[in-house]
Amino acid sequence: MKILFVNKFLYQRGGAESYVLRLGKYFEEHGHEVMYFGMLDQKNEVGNKWGLYTSHMDFHSTGLRTLLYPVKIIYSFEAYRKFSELLERFRPDIVHLNNINFQITPSVIDAAWKKNIPVVQTVHDSQMVCPSHLLYNAEKEEICRKCIEGSKWNCVRYRCIHGSVLKSLIGSVEGLFYSLKTTYDKVALYICPSSFMESVLCTKKRYQGKTKVIPNFIMVPSHMENFIKKDYILYFGRLSQEKGIQLFLQLASRHPELQFKIAGSGPLKESCCSRSNVQYLGVLTGEKLYETIAGAKLVVFPSVCYENCPLSVLESISLGTPVVASGRGGTRDLIRDGENGVLVREPFGIDSLDRSVKSLLEQPGQIERMSRYCAETRKCLWSLEKYGKEMEKIYRSFL
Repeated sequence: MKILFVNKFLYQRGGAESYVLRLGKYFEEHGHEVMYFGMLDQKNEVGNKWGLYTSHMDFHSTGLRTLLYPVKIIYSFEAYRKFSELLERFRPDIVHLNNINFQITPSVIDAAWKKNIPVVQTVHDSQMVCPSHLLYNAEKEEICRKCIEGSKWNCVRYRCIHGSVLKSLIGSVEGLFYSLKTTYDKVALYICPSSFMESVLCTKKRYQGKTKVIPNFIMVPSHMENFIKKDYILYFGRLSQEKGIQLFLQLASRHPELQFKIAGSGPLKESCCSRSNVQYLGVLTGEKLYETIAGAKLVVFPSVCYENCPLSVLESISLGTPVVASGRGGTRDLIRDGENGVLVREPFGIDSLDRSVKSLLEQPGQIERMSRYCAETRKCLWSLEKYGKEMEKIYRSFL
C-alpha cells in the first residue's frame, strides 16, 4: 500500500509530529511505501523524493513576503499546486492528514478529492470548530466554547488568538470560510483520539457519522515499570499558560519542603528556572525522559484548557506514576479517579489543585496502590503495533 502522510512540520516538535513520524516508520517497517508532505524546513526528518513542499513560513519574521501570509494561511494555492503534483507522481492509495492549518491549509483536501484519492484525518486539536484551536481564551484565562455555540466572529471579538486583533481576525475569517465551503465534507473519516474530541466535532452536523475514537498509542520501555520512586513531583511538557505551568509553580511555592522538577520548553521557560525547590531539567527525550517520569512520586498535569488525549498522562500511567490533573476534556478518558490518579474538582485552580496533592501526599499507601494499578493497566493502553493494525484496516476499508 502507498500511504501519504501530511503534516505542517516534518520534524520532532510536539505530539502530532511524534505521532506522524512513529506511525510512518511503523508502516515502512511493515512493507508499505510511505511519503510525506509538509512545510520546507532544514530540520525536516522525513519527506518525499521529489522535494515537493510548501514554502517555509516564519510568523515571527518581517518583510514583503509576510504581507501575503493572511491570505496564504487561509487557503494556500501553492500547497494545492504542489500537493497535486505530488499526488500525480506518487499516486498514493490513501492520504492521512494531521495538523494542516495555516502552513498547509485544507486546500490539500480539495486536491486529493479532485484525484479521487480517499482522505482520513487524525484530529489532534479543535481547529475545525474553534479558530484558536484551544477552546481557551488566554486574555480572560478561561475555557471558551463561544465559536462552537455561536458565530466564529467571537474569535476576533474576544481576541482569542494570542490577544491579537489581527491574528484573531484571520482566525475568524478562516473559520467562517470553511463553515461555508464544503472542503471538510470531502474527508472520509475523522479519527478522534478521545471521546471528548469526538463530541466537540459532532456539535457540527457535517462531522456526524464520520468519526471514530481511537486513543493515542504509547511507546515506552516496559522494563521501567518497577523503577524506584524518588521523592519529587514532576511536570513535563510545554511550558505555556494554557498548560497550567503557572499553577505548578504556585504549588511549589506553597510547599517549600517538597522537591519539584520540570522538563520541557516553551514561552514561560524563564519563570521555571529561579525557584529554590524547583529543578528545571530542560528538554528530555527517550530513556532519560522515561527514567524521570518513572522515578517521580507524582506527575501533576495542571492544564487549564480542554485536552484531547495528552501523551503526558498516557506516558505517566504506563510508567507506573499516578497523575493529578484537571478533569477537562479527554483527560477523563485516561484517569480513573482514585485508581491511577486524581481528577481535581471544579472550580479548577491553585486551591483545588493544592488540596488534591496534599490529600494524596498524606496517604503514601494510596500512592503505592495507584502506582501498582498504573503498571497493571499498562496492557490496556494502545501499543503502536495495535494502533498500526487498526489504521491499516481503516485504510483498506476505503480502497
